[in-house]
Amino acid sequence: MDELQLGYNTGYWSAGPPAGAQQAVLEAERLGFNSVWTAEAYGSDALSPLAWWGAATERIKLGTAIMQLSARQPAAAAMAAITMDHLSGGRFILGLGASGPQVVEGWYGQPYPRPLARTREYIEIVRAIVARERPVEFHGEFYDLPYDGGARLGKALKSTVHPLRDDIPIYLAAEGPKNVALAAELCDGWLPLFFSPKEDAFYRDCLAAGFAAAGDPDKHQRFAVTATLSVIPGDDPEACADLIRPMLALYVGGMGAKGANFHYELFARMGHEAVTEEVQRLYLDGRKQEAAAAIPLAMVEDVALVGPPEKIREELPRWRDTCLTELLLGGPAQLLPTFAELLRG
Repeated sequence: MDELQLGYNTGYWSAGPPAGAQQAVLEAERLGFNSVWTAEAYGSDALSPLAWWGAATERIKLGTAIMQLSARQPAAAAMAAITMDHLSGGRFILGLGASGPQVVEGWYGQPYPRPLARTREYIEIVRAIVARERPVEFHGEFYDLPYDGGARLGKALKSTVHPLRDDIPIYLAAEGPKNVALAAELCDGWLPLFFSPKEDAFYRDCLAAGFAAAGDPDKHQRFAVTATLSVIPGDDPEACADLIRPMLALYVGGMGAKGANFHYELFARMGHEAVTEEVQRLYLDGRKQEAAAAIPLAMVEDVALVGPPEKIREELPRWRDTCLTELLLGGPAQLLPTFAELLRG
């Protein structure tokens, strides 16, 4: 396959913005990275930082990883995409995702059931607004435009702004097989989290099902698979893995309720079911450090590159020989040249 492109993920905020994010974004552009991405969960939003930091860039693509569907009506997402695309000169990528039931119902106060069907309607409306071919009218199970009720004065409308591009790229965050297939069917790219080369054949089958449903046999040639990848160089792989274990414990153990955690299911599907069960039990019991310590090096190495530079270079072909087209890296600006040298060979 072609050489993997590199991108930069600024990551989540904690008490405030990630330290040095602006410098890292500018360094990513200087190094020729393809894209930079911002995140949102239930704190900072994805759009404001992307516009703020992206305003200082000239070439790098600007993406949201991810704008959560329940945070905005489809029209609001389309308006933001049109606006960002104009301001960036056609560099915006609309990264969308359903999030999980705890966030959707607990934070946004929206129902979670049937996220795939809701996603399908959402994307159809966004596409129609951005295309700006006619006033938008849509009557689905989840969205109703114009709204059939209220003052009964709603009318089908068309954006007052002419989009810079009438086909702004949409990438979908997905982990389950049906959602991955949906990304391939409806979108221009897929944003996997915790991608593992050992699952490449499984994901290729999911993507192929989506391309077939789209009726576009050549779509795979222009479809992006843009995955966040943790890279921790260092002499001791175990010590490097210790920097990743708490994050994996959080996602596997705490990002979702018992029986409704997509990250748990993903690692179980990779063959780590006994570990994920133990990690979730410890995490939900409040024993977070023990949960992290229970994660073996092999599980970290399935989704990350850790250890001495020569080890990372030896393992990199496993990632290159997959459906991935781009790796999203994180970390301070001063580490990005090292990452670029390691991953570009």
